Amino acid sequence: MALKCAVDLRIPDAIHSRGGAATLADIVADTETHPAKVPDLKRLMELLSTSGIFTATAAKDRGGSGIGGDDVVYGLTTACHFLIGRCNLSPMVPFLVSPPIVSCFFGMSDWFRKEPAVTGGSLFELAHGCSLWEMNGSMAADSQLFLEVIDMDKGRIFRRLDSLVDVGGGHGAATRVIARAFPHIKCTVLDLPHVVSQATTREDDGNLCFIAGDMFQSIPPANSVLLKDVLHDWSDEDCVKILQRCKQAIPTRSKGGKVIIIEMMRGSAQGDRKIREMEDIKNVFMLHINGVERGINEWKRIFSDS
Repeated sequence: MALKCAVDLRIPDAIHSRGGAATLADIVADTETHPAKVPDLKRLMELLSTSGIFTATAAKDRGGSGIGGDDVVYGLTTACHFLIGRCNLSPMVPFLVSPPIVSCFFGMSDWFRKEPAVTGGSLFELAHGCSLWEMNGSMAADSQLFLEVIDMDKGRIFRRLDSLVDVGGGHGAATRVIARAFPHIKCTVLDLPHVVSQATTREDDGNLCFIAGDMFQSIPPANSVLLKDVLHDWSDEDCVKILQRCKQAIPTRSKGGKVIIIEMMRGSAQGDRKIREMEDIKNVFMLHINGVERGINEWKRIFSDS
């Protein structure tokens, strides 16, 4: 909630606009914080600095006066750079701490005691009586991060492809990134009819189209199939079925067929406690949609079975 408050107040942008360093007085001025709330804002900044969102440096070490609330200069950490600029994930923060999501976990103990048929399968369904997708639709806040991945890849993944199907691609946010970066690739978004019916095409979507369908039944033929944050929503058995449909949709490997999967792989931290902690947090968080984050052995088993 402190992070959401900082995003709502645009504190990362305020620090960035001042060259990456700002005193509390600077932040108060740029965020229009009420003067009576300055001590409380300082508490917020202390927490976010301790947790690694901002840095906090004594002003006297940077030539500051060290008086009147300007005794600390706040800066941006690597994590904070994901809240500003081109690769901006800040729209995801309000979603992750929104009442419908947070309230799911109030009933976690009841969920563990009840049969899946009673809970509907997920924490979200137990709390709200419907699925997340029925209430919220698809999320597209991380499309800019996906763009960064493509830029860093230098086209290696998408080299020599002339067609791609984004399975479960929602309203096409990620697919548009690919279509614009690689105008020679014919891009198709496959999703359920009620999702595709809400998608809109734009004037510059010349190499992008939408198809209504069910990935468990069939996937349109293409050189490649993209599964971005799709498989963690499904059981191992369902993942095998989806990947079998993918295999049917693409040519053989020798003819350039490719399935591109973008998911977390647990266990890649190599001893980094903070990364391991985040992997475990995300894995428990996935309970809200009855999803799961998998490790390398689980992925190997799914690939082998499919």
